Amino acid sequence: MTAPAEQIAVDLERQREVVSALRTFLPESAVLFAQEDVKPYECDGLTAYRQVPMVVALPETEEQVCRILKECHARKVPVVARGAGTGLSGGALPLGNGVLLSLAKFMRIVQMDVRSRTARVQPGVRNLAISDAASPLGLYYAPDPSSQIACSIGGNVAENSGGIHCLKYGLTVHNILKLRVATIEGDIVEIGADALDAPGYDLLALMTGSEGMLGVVTEVTVRLLPKPEYAQVVMASFDDLAKAGEAVASVIATGIVPAGFEMMDQAATRAVEGFVQAGYRTDVAAVLLCESDGTREEVADDIRRIQEVMEKSGAVQTQVSRDEPERLRFWAGRKAAFPAAGAISPDYYCMDGTIPKKRLGEVLRRITAMEEKYGLRCANVFHAGDGNLHPLILYDANEPGAFARTEAFGAEILELCLEVGGTITGEHGVGVEKINQMCAQFSSAELAVFHAVKWAFDQEGLLNPGKAVPTLRRCVEYGRMHVHAGQEKFRSRFKVQGSRFKVQGSRFKVQGSRFKVQGSSNIGRPMNTKFPTLNFEPGTLNTEHRTRNIEH
Repeated sequence: MTAPAEQIAVDLERQREVVSALRTFLPESAVLFAQEDVKPYECDGLTAYRQVPMVVALPETEEQVCRILKECHARKVPVVARGAGTGLSGGALPLGNGVLLSLAKFMRIVQMDVRSRTARVQPGVRNLAISDAASPLGLYYAPDPSSQIACSIGGNVAENSGGIHCLKYGLTVHNILKLRVATIEGDIVEIGADALDAPGYDLLALMTGSEGMLGVVTEVTVRLLPKPEYAQVVMASFDDLAKAGEAVASVIATGIVPAGFEMMDQAATRAVEGFVQAGYRTDVAAVLLCESDGTREEVADDIRRIQEVMEKSGAVQTQVSRDEPERLRFWAGRKAAFPAAGAISPDYYCMDGTIPKKRLGEVLRRITAMEEKYGLRCANVFHAGDGNLHPLILYDANEPGAFARTEAFGAEILELCLEVGGTITGEHGVGVEKINQMCAQFSSAELAVFHAVKWAFDQEGLLNPGKAVPTLRRCVEYGRMHVHAGQEKFRSRFKVQGSRFKVQGSRFKVQGSRFKVQGSSNIGRPMNTKFPTLNFEPGTLNTEHRTRNIEH
């Protein structure tokens, strides 16, 4: 957890220059700079961090997006792309010396192709709107984040969003085929293909989840799936968190792949039940929702086996949805967990981390202990099937010191995720919220590769700067990297084949034909994410990298 950089005062002369340049091709109403006009853009869904942007641009066409980027690149003006503003990690936090590029007007579904089961959509199209448009064709778009009624597909791509059905159907990256992307220089590139695969490196996966740091998405081709014939949910209540955690692992161990598998602790179910009356028991320690979909015969068999596992795992009650309205009501409660937290607390802070499923019970018990330590309540919501947890820390921002305790609480949860073999994010991204914890998860060599990738797309560092990937200097200041006699000590194994790797002054240089990073995290554990070998053509790659006199 970390506060963003200090508030940047707007340079009025610079502002006038940028506004004048943009208004040569955009109408006055599409270039905002007055305080009352840009104030609504000061934050995304992470409202604790705010910064009023210098200028807000509201293009309507791809050509205008490209021209905005060209003008900003020519003037070395930073650009932050923004969709619906529902992100929860500060990824769309604007800059006081930059342009906030809003894609809110890109709301057109360009093409719906029933034969290929695909849809071409602009980035401002709402997630749920895709399924609504595809429904008459018997199709739908699988990723369904809780904010799907409001969040945009462009933001989903930026954060690689998931949802309650991601266990069976995957995240955004598994449900898109192609992107049109504007580079910082204002060029359009197509990444991916209409076919099942595209030649070369998997840049589609690289761009998905890159948090607006590599390019600005102007169009997305998504996969559509046939609507399942039938679906049912088992709701199981447990009097012990550990039993509920074991039940999750046991269901997965049977070979069943639930369409959705969610968990809420007592604090969450009480908040939700008072908010939407979903039918949850509020006198139990945890509630599990486990859904099966497919043919009626497949669903009947799965539901029977799921109930058996839940009861053997210690469920005090199991209930199967009797019809479609009841199934939707069960899920409505889970999807309302975040706003329900807002109904019982003046403020709440939504965390996002991922842990091994077998450690669910242990992690919940330790979060309960942290509540005592920090004097704050926490309601826990999990994508139980894949171990993605969303603790909701409840606090009152008007209470002196409350937010600082909340940040510390959140940071300890993230580092607990690392301790048990998990990672610091699942679907919300890093943004500004978790940038310090990136120093805990990744070694300096790994971060160097991240910076090299960033440089390959954005040499000037103008796209969403200061987000997601920390500089090594920041990690040193955070106390997660050791510097001795002006040299940083790399903690990961580092292998170079056929090339020289050199970091000196403020430049990161790769010379040769092959560059390979293999290693473990700088806290002595295997990396959670395996990185592929990166092969570069013979030549030199330079990137800004704030470190000193380091050579391997």
